[in-house]
Amino acid sequence: SLIDVTDFFSKDVPALGLPQSAKTTYRVQRLDESRSYIDSVRSFPINIEATTVKTYIAQNAPDDSSIGSFSVEFNTSMVLLPKEPMQPRMFDSRVGFFSQSQTDYGLDVQKAEVTRYIKRWRLEPKDEAAYLRGELVEPKKQIVYYIDPATPKKWRPYLIEGVKDWNVAFEAAGFKNAITCLEAPENDPDWSPEDARYSVIRYYASNIPNAYGPHVADPRSGEIIESDIGWYHNVMSLVRNWFFVQTAAVHPDARRSEFSDEVMGQLIRFVSSHEIGHTLGLAHNFGSSHAYPVDSLRSAAFVKRMGGTAPSIMDYARFNYIAQPEDGDVGLYPGIGPYDRWAIKWGYSWFGQKSLKWETSELNKWTLEKADDPKYFYGRQTGMPEDPRSQSEDLGDDAIKASAYGIANLKRILPQIKTWTYSEGEDYADLRTLYNEVINQFSRYMGHVRASIGGVYETPKTYEQSGAVYTHVPEARQKAATKFIIDQAFYTPHWLFVNDELNKFDDGSFNLRFSSIQSYLLGSILEPMRLSRVMNNTTLNGSKAYSIDELFKDVQNGIWSEIQSGKNIDSYRRALQRNYIERLGVLVNMEASQMAASDIQPIARHQLTLLQSQIKSAVPRYSNLILKAHLKDALARIDKILDPK
Repeated sequence: SLIDVTDFFSKDVPALGLPQSAKTTYRVQRLDESRSYIDSVRSFPINIEATTVKTYIAQNAPDDSSIGSFSVEFNTSMVLLPKEPMQPRMFDSRVGFFSQSQTDYGLDVQKAEVTRYIKRWRLEPKDEAAYLRGELVEPKKQIVYYIDPATPKKWRPYLIEGVKDWNVAFEAAGFKNAITCLEAPENDPDWSPEDARYSVIRYYASNIPNAYGPHVADPRSGEIIESDIGWYHNVMSLVRNWFFVQTAAVHPDARRSEFSDEVMGQLIRFVSSHEIGHTLGLAHNFGSSHAYPVDSLRSAAFVKRMGGTAPSIMDYARFNYIAQPEDGDVGLYPGIGPYDRWAIKWGYSWFGQKSLKWETSELNKWTLEKADDPKYFYGRQTGMPEDPRSQSEDLGDDAIKASAYGIANLKRILPQIKTWTYSEGEDYADLRTLYNEVINQFSRYMGHVRASIGGVYETPKTYEQSGAVYTHVPEARQKAATKFIIDQAFYTPHWLFVNDELNKFDDGSFNLRFSSIQSYLLGSILEPMRLSRVMNNTTLNGSKAYSIDELFKDVQNGIWSEIQSGKNIDSYRRALQRNYIERLGVLVNMEASQMAASDIQPIARHQLTLLQSQIKSAVPRYSNLILKAHLKDALARIDKILDPK
């Protein structure tokens, strides 16, 4: 049979062209067929790869709208599905797998039922009888990854080890030698990384500091057919920066502008393991790192026994910033942890000829057995940013204590940062980069603590489980979080400004950057959705809640503490105080529909009125011209908000 697919690939077929959202953004009018064409088509035993170039006439073309058009290169993959679909496994929100959903109208239920299957490879034991007896058995078809031939040779062993690290998790599911990684065959013209029979760790000579791990799955069953991990060369700069700011205070090997090959290799191995987890079907588990007590992460024995700094390498737990110099040889890396082994067991255990219904019931029992153990908690990446347990880049069960340890280490790093980044004959670009990374890390710590203010814990449950799915963070924890941010970030942290280092690269903009961090932090505390959760907590829990008036009182007293005693107000504090007034002005002037007729506007107006009175009383205490002008300006700003006429 000969099928003409020219128009299918070259014309504006929605499934193969620019998404409608992009067309709307760029105000696309039509496809210019005279400047659109098929560049190449390559066929393999189970897939076809087609590259096309399509030019669109657009009123708001990216980069230069005056041109009136733009061209995009697309790659379209078509993959042949297995003749017999694998038995699917039902998704469970308490276990972190990628999934796919479909509305199944063939089910005998009284509604349009949506079914969700997890994505996983087809693993079946070679010796089924031995497997069912509980013996470790090799799979009929091993999961195999290949190293892109373009990959620098010295990094290949570490990438391979990152893949093989997952065998310990598959052993929990009853399989041995379930996954491996091989060098791509040399001088084989028939081998191609675009061949869907081969899963490849692709190397990109690019300055993008990232890596990713996608996969192709059968929509009928969730079976993963193929995956290609991508790692960009410059991901090494990303992990270098993380490792420096999080461990240099305790780890001599991190105190260098360029790491040894062994240290960088282990960091690449960590990235490889994480991305492989995605290609096995595992989603990010941002709740994992909350499982371990903060002080336990200062124990070398504990970290070694648990296999790393968090129960899952699928969290963004990064490296052990909690460890202190006196803690000795404590582990610094995450690894394949208890949650990872549990999740692979849950997703990949083979049950023989049991039905889907039986499997689902059995797996539910497994999940219930682990429900009260924090090591097996799954905190999803999206949907609940207000859950302080499910955060990016954090460690330990107490963000305040963990951040205090982290800040103590940053205070150790900054005085040495020029020495530790020294490179003969080089300018201070690296010093600037890592100094900024210290600031970024400080900002992350503030974000981890902020999540408790107006925070809500989300613990997915089924009917068999008692207790609430959603609970508010206790009052004492929220109040402590507010105080920590005031003490550490709103009172100017002068330790961040080490002049001997700053004068090597700061052109006068550093103070603006820090003020913007304070401004963002304040705005995120006093943003309407967070304040709405604070009020909801009061409605539900009454006097046991951290109320909105108490939150405003704590923040306002912390930001304006100087005016009670006539103390000096430094330039950062003055900027923060002005920003506070403007933030309350935003709340006061927001449309009622945006505030859902809540108490936010009245309380914001009340705080401004109260502050106005306090500033008027404070003005006579100051003789310094700048400070007096600042306070009078503050009064003018408040007047404009309260009486805009």
